Parts: sequence; structure tokens; C-alpha cells
Amino acid sequence: MLNAPRTVAGSRIVGLGHYQPERVLTNAELATMVDTSDEWIRTRTGIVERHIARDDETVADMAAAAARAAIADAGLTPGEVELVIVASTSVMDHSPNVAGRVAAELGMTSPVIIDVNTACSGFEHGIALADASIRSAQVTRAVVIGAEKLSSITDWSDRTTCVLTADGAGAFVLEATEEPGVGPIVWGSEPTMSRAVIVEEATDNKFTQDGRMILRWAMSKAAAINHEAVRTAGLTMDDIQVFVPHQANLRIIEPLAEQLGLTDRTVVTDVQVSGNTSAASIPLGLSKWWHEGRIPANAPTLLFGFGGGFAYASQVVLTPDRRP
Repeated sequence: MLNAPRTVAGSRIVGLGHYQPERVLTNAELATMVDTSDEWIRTRTGIVERHIARDDETVADMAAAAARAAIADAGLTPGEVELVIVASTSVMDHSPNVAGRVAAELGMTSPVIIDVNTACSGFEHGIALADASIRSAQVTRAVVIGAEKLSSITDWSDRTTCVLTADGAGAFVLEATEEPGVGPIVWGSEPTMSRAVIVEEATDNKFTQDGRMILRWAMSKAAAINHEAVRTAGLTMDDIQVFVPHQANLRIIEPLAEQLGLTDRTVVTDVQVSGNTSAASIPLGLSKWWHEGRIPANAPTLLFGFGGGFAYASQVVLTPDRRP
């Protein structure tokens, strides 16, 4: 009979960080590249501008920058972090994986390195894996990163997708605690929608999607998944102070918040100035708003990712304390 790992009560978020490339691509500039307009983009997506990485700027570069910021925000050094998880769907290099590249860039000491590819819900999958690793006492601290260079897999002649995509990264540091701050995850997939979001060789590794199918799914299925995540966390929707959905499209975020009865809470809508950054969108948006002082400390926060695969994940977390 094998020895079972010892366990701890749980984990909580102790640091947040993010990174966005310097270049800002506006709707007006996009209108010179493809048949579109500022009004068309705003009406259908809510997006005003987005950040685009340099040609020589990689997913790993952005992931490392966000991780470095989150680790510093936690008051730690990279050597004190034992697990690195990176969620991304736009990685072209397969080995070493992005987590390994981040660990090398930050000079970390023998961390566990894991990449996750469940597209837009990948970050929440990463949080669940990190939380489980901490709960089983395999590690004490973890950094979970969502990082994307969607510009590298965008067809810039397709106005239905190129107006959405953008680049960036966000990261959370999790630490073992006696008072859990990460709730159970509600996750799964819709195999019948596996072709709703595609990046594959048949499309020259360019991103394509069935936007109408995704919208119908979000409006008919997403609310129940989020209610279940709140219930399994031992809370009610009245307890939720912050809602951070995947920043896919403002026309999905706003009606979903209304379905959940959260329009009078803080609903992160970073998509307007950051575009759709897939797995990066939730940590990027939450970290930006947190550091801008727009998110309260110790607030029950509902995270919800959905997209390629077709995978989804929802969970409740507590925001960090604010250190003096």
C-alpha cells in the first residue's frame, strides 16, 4: 500500500501581475488594413483598441514578465516558487515548454513546469491544478500564468476575427493557507462544439471561430455553470463582489452579467482596451483593475473561462490582501 500525501487546508492568491506589449492597435488603424470601421467594431464587440506584440516578442517573454510582476507583488523571490503553470494556445515552440522557459528566464530553482492548452479557459484549469498541488502538500507556492500572442495566429484579412485578437499575459501567485481562498472548480467541455474555435494546420494555424454558436452557448449554458461554481464554494450569488469572465466580447459579458444578477457588482470589462487575449484575458483584466485600485481586497470573485475545445471552467477565488 502506498503512502498518501499529507494535505493542507487550501491555497489563496497572494500576488497579481500582468504584462502588455507597448504597441496599441486602434480600430481606426484596423480600418486601413481590412474592410471595417470603428463603429462596426464597437457595435459588435465593444473593443476600442488592443495591444500587439513585437515580431521578436514571444509568449514566454510575456509570461515571464507577468510572472515576475506577480511574484514581486507577493513579496517573494522566484526561488521561493516551486510550481510554474502556463496556459496558452498560441505557442509555436513545443520544447522546452513555456513554463520551462519562464523558469529559466526568472532563474528559478528546480520548479515543476507544466503547460496547459485548453484555450480561453486554460488559466482557470491552471488555477485548479495549482490549488490541488498545494492542497496535497506537493508544493507550497505556485505561479499560474495565462499568456497569448494571438497576433501570430490571426488572419489579418478576416474582419470577423482580426478585430478581436490581441496579445498579453497575466499571472497569479498562490500560496498554502489554513483558510482557503480558492473554491472548487466546475469544469467540463462540449464535445459537439469542438469545431467552434479552431487553430490547426488545415487553416494554416490561423484562428477561426463560429461566433454565433459561441454566443448561443454562452447565453443558454453559461449561467448554470457559474451558479454551480458559486454553490460548490458554499456561497450564493449575493456574496459575489467581482465577476471576471473571459474577455471574449462585450456583447457576451454584459448579458451574462445580467443573467447572473451581477450588474450592480464590479464586472471586469478590460476587453474594451485589451481585446480578446484568450487564456490571458482573466488574469490580465483582474490584475490591471486590482493594481488600479478598482477591486477590493478579500472579495469573493467569480472567474469564468470558455472557448476552444470547447472547454469551460468556473470558480470562486478571494482577491488578495492589500499590503501597506
